[in-house]
Amino acid sequence: MKNFTVAIIVVIGFIFLSALFVVPEGQRGIVIQFGKIQRDAEQNVVVYQPGLHFKLPLIETVRKLDARVQTLDDSQDRFVTAEKKDLLVDSYVKWRINDFGAYFLATGGNTSRAEDLLKQYINNGLRTEFGARTIQEIVSGERTQLMQSALQQAGQASKELGIAVVDVRVKQINLPQEVSSSIFARMEAERHAVAREHRSKGMEEAEIIRADVDARVTVMVADAERNSRSVRGEGDALAANVYAETFNKNAEFYSFIRSLEAYKNSFNSKDDVLVVQPDNDFFKYMKSDKVQN
Repeated sequence: MKNFTVAIIVVIGFIFLSALFVVPEGQRGIVIQFGKIQRDAEQNVVVYQPGLHFKLPLIETVRKLDARVQTLDDSQDRFVTAEKKDLLVDSYVKWRINDFGAYFLATGGNTSRAEDLLKQYINNGLRTEFGARTIQEIVSGERTQLMQSALQQAGQASKELGIAVVDVRVKQINLPQEVSSSIFARMEAERHAVAREHRSKGMEEAEIIRADVDARVTVMVADAERNSRSVRGEGDALAANVYAETFNKNAEFYSFIRSLEAYKNSFNSKDDVLVVQPDNDFFKYMKSDKVQN
């Protein structure tokens, strides 16, 4: 009898404990009874908040679902732009469960399955947005608009999953290796063409500057030669006047000076040979002891 009583107490204790369940912080609980989600009188899903709760033992089972914001950050996907160019897009999605009943019916409470289905919706939205834009439009500043449009489309499509999409972000956009090589080659060719154009313009400007400088130098040299000839002419005229005045004042002295210059030029070198008669007028001032005034 005593053993029977102990057994009854143990069974009652087991039933009582199985009727209790705890929902941890950050999670929500739903109760499944005979394969159906427990609902209230208004047919709304009964969602249990964090804390201690009761259920019917052996009849009802509890599924605990994570109510926190989740991050879907998968590998990059390939999308096609409006000009039929491939892009490798790395994105992430912030989501949380909005309708616990719809989420459980659509995914069975499996987070991996939920993310696979959500990724399909997100990729469909991104594929539509990328397909409506060119690479230049995507890179030049329409990324924010693209993410907002993808967020709206994903939010509408994910309602049937019981999921609320909090945010969609494009982290990085890359070109496939084969496309990158061709684009880099084209960019390099364009830069070379621009460099050649700038170089040719520089050479043209250099020729213009060089021609202008040469013209100025020519004009300056011509002006200098003209000035030098003018100054030389003035000097020759002044010298001629001096010689003329000297000749008029003392013709004999002028003749003597001219003879000395002739002697100097004639006997400048020891190798010079002068053949003249001794009584020639050339030696007139060598014969006389003094110059007649």
